Amino acid sequence: MRHTPAYLVTNPEEVKRLIRDNPWATIVSNTEKGLVASHYPVILEESAEGISIVSHVGRPDDRALELGDHEVMVLIQGPHGYVSPGWYDGKPAVPTWNHVTAHLYGTPEILSDEENWRVLSELVSHFEHTMPEPNLLEDNEEYGRRIMSGTVGFRMRVTRFEARAKLSQGKPTEVVDHVMSELEHGAHYAQPDLAAEMRRVHDR
Repeated sequence: MRHTPAYLVTNPEEVKRLIRDNPWATIVSNTEKGLVASHYPVILEESAEGISIVSHVGRPDDRALELGDHEVMVLIQGPHGYVSPGWYDGKPAVPTWNHVTAHLYGTPEILSDEENWRVLSELVSHFEHTMPEPNLLEDNEEYGRRIMSGTVGFRMRVTRFEARAKLSQGKPTEVVDHVMSELEHGAHYAQPDLAAEMRRVHDR
């Protein structure tokens, strides 16, 4: 990740917020066979000290990733989108891409069956709770535990992270306002979530 000082995010609480809002993660592992990547939802352990995430992988991804054997990198991708030079003030400019991204590092810990059941139940509940009639894993425990046998749960305590929020910092206020306006409701390349991230940063 490019270390542009103006874009670095060093506050763990901001990284936690990014994970909460963007739980679809990419797990990258440097294995004996080379780089392997898989994609799974993750949730934060809110009561843990520091940053700790839990999830599961489907068998045999656990072995393909060599999960638990060594450090892996988990990528969290927040809102992102194209920024046209035509949105600037008419001076020569080049296209760019605004984004919020975090790289999390740690060695996963394999969960016991009971911990895996708890984490899977929490994961389902996390996403189902907004539904009018939530379908929870424990509503049909026999079926849920049968499905669980095809998964491997893990916890990853983040030992270090790199995070970056490139959101038009350093641009004149009128340029930032125009970019946010285009991202909010422009005819081309609208990305309202990215505009909201820009507003958070620039309103501080």
